[in-house]
Amino acid sequence: MQAMCRWRTWASVPLSALLLVLSSVSPALAADRAESKSRLLDAVKYLASDELEGRGVGTAGLESAARYIKEQFAAAGLDVTRVQGDAFQKFEMITGARLTEPPTLKLLGPEGQTIELKPGVDFEACSFGGSGAFEGELVFAGYAIDFKVTERANPHDPQAPEQIKFQYNDFEGLDVRGKVLIVLRRFPRQGQPQNPITGGHGTPRVAELRSKLLEAQQRGAVGVLFVNDPYSLREKAESRKESLHKAQADVAALADAYLSIEDQDAEKTRAARQKLFEGVTRWKSLRDAAQKPVEDELMKFGYAGPGDNNVQPPAAHLTQAQVDAVLKSALHKTLVELEADIDRDARPRSAVLTGWKAVGHLPVERVRSEVANVIGVLEGTGPLADETIIIGAHYDHVGRGGPNSLAPGSSEVHNGADDNASGTAALLELARRFASRPEKPPRRLVFIAFTAEELGLIGSARYVKEPVFPLEHTIAMFNLDMVGRMQDDKLIVYGTGTSPRWEPELNQFNTQGQFKLSFKPEGFGPSDHSSFYGKKIPVLHFFTGNHPDYHRPSDDWDKLNLDGAVRIVEYLEQLVQRTLDHPERPAYVEVKQPQGPGRGGSRPYFGTIPDFSSDLPGYSISGTAPGSPAEKGQLQAGDRIISLGGHKVTGLDDFDLALRKFKAGDEVSVIVVRNGQEITLKVTLAPPR
Repeated sequence: MQAMCRWRTWASVPLSALLLVLSSVSPALAADRAESKSRLLDAVKYLASDELEGRGVGTAGLESAARYIKEQFAAAGLDVTRVQGDAFQKFEMITGARLTEPPTLKLLGPEGQTIELKPGVDFEACSFGGSGAFEGELVFAGYAIDFKVTERANPHDPQAPEQIKFQYNDFEGLDVRGKVLIVLRRFPRQGQPQNPITGGHGTPRVAELRSKLLEAQQRGAVGVLFVNDPYSLREKAESRKESLHKAQADVAALADAYLSIEDQDAEKTRAARQKLFEGVTRWKSLRDAAQKPVEDELMKFGYAGPGDNNVQPPAAHLTQAQVDAVLKSALHKTLVELEADIDRDARPRSAVLTGWKAVGHLPVERVRSEVANVIGVLEGTGPLADETIIIGAHYDHVGRGGPNSLAPGSSEVHNGADDNASGTAALLELARRFASRPEKPPRRLVFIAFTAEELGLIGSARYVKEPVFPLEHTIAMFNLDMVGRMQDDKLIVYGTGTSPRWEPELNQFNTQGQFKLSFKPEGFGPSDHSSFYGKKIPVLHFFTGNHPDYHRPSDDWDKLNLDGAVRIVEYLEQLVQRTLDHPERPAYVEVKQPQGPGRGGSRPYFGTIPDFSSDLPGYSISGTAPGSPAEKGQLQAGDRIISLGGHKVTGLDDFDLALRKFKAGDEVSVIVVRNGQEITLKVTLAPPR
């Protein structure tokens, strides 16, 4: 028997016979695995090469990746003409921003004081801000955060009322309508392990640049001027010192190693001398850097992404020196002093900067580009040929960093070898395996490489909105995202509860316990399977886990476990084959998320499923979670939320900020646009999840 099994149902074959067959073909299986590994390596080395620029949306590198995937689909034998004669399901989206002319900004103070700011020196325009001219009185708005943490009165009772445990609001008692805000980056009390704003989970959403800008917009501000927080600069200086101390210790160790080598061992001596030289060179570089003051760097235009057309206030990033000049004049305080005051008692120090105003013009234009899902089709034959099974993986990554990078400020290529060159390579290998068989499958197989997953599942959202094959006849979706870093045989599978067949089959094909499986029943999650589950299609999503290189420039191909990836391909091949051969389609199950035992949080539970394919103002939804407040409040797929509890909603970020202003048990009015008509609904919010 060949390693690539013929189309047949294995359920009737006795286990003893299967084991006998498997043992008899082990040399062939080993050879096939070696060939598969070689093909996977070729694919990930190309997809994760610097040549492809990190496969950022809107880049030439992503276009090259799309052409490569189409070529591989065609070479495998798939039909690449099913989207209006092509493999590319094309659509436009905002992929960048540009300045149409040089930006201008000046600060006007009392008694005719004027501070003319130079672009690129004293300030930079923010690509995620609004566009146009602005003028307004200056207000120091702290961190522009409105945040609270709630907890249940009885943590063991899911129905117990919630009470406020901690609250911080930079806007309390402050009217910023028509004003220009000076806003610190990040959040108060950084570095404190018990900081309620972070909850021990890194940077909170309310501290993100776009969240601050939208908070200002909600409150009527006409412009926002960001400034670096002093804490981050102190941390950078401290990090330099720590790196220098480590380099000193490394040099000492290298010197000891060099001196311990026997004189007659010339080769070892040369190698040790070279290592010592490199260590000393690095130490000198770090020493020189540590002796210089930490630079108050401005965010380059393009940092944090392009934003969208719903953002109104223009935004810029100013140096601390320029902001301090205004603060000293108006408040007799510096940024360092104001930060210390806020941190001391966790109370805002927002204030109108009497006599000062800002006048500027920031001409930002959004750039729209054409992007594409790449689709290859293997048609079926027989009575079930019109039923479709989708195998998918996203092929985009984060380019040279930006808002989705976990290496802040980095402009290096983020190659995304695991995320998701590994899944794309596995998708191509599965396409080759199924297309190489002499007989057609009993159902249609559709292989899709999705674009723009990193920007919010946009490619898969576009497909389910404009499917090439009817969704009512799409019986299952298998997704591969980050399958290249398997350790200790651990494999995480999401969606195991979306069909009663999944867990038994996953266990059945886990021959001799080759994987240590972790089952996650939920069908919604941060990858493209979520879009299909929202359309009531059973899903399985395969994932080998996070790692320190995630969304960083260090996610390179040489760190992948390709032997593990080959095994995942083989495993998924069997699962897909069983779904192809089974006389019945997998039954769909609505998986309810379990209610937690009283965990506090800053955002009550609402329960909508975003529709990332919509460009209309507001928050468009593709459905509601089973049993959620949104479902109980009669929200429906296709609704576009434009107001929540009296707060205007222009997009998902707006919706998130508005939701955080309420607590579990609150009944809020929700205005939606449905079939062109505005409808007001009532939703009672649930505890955070």
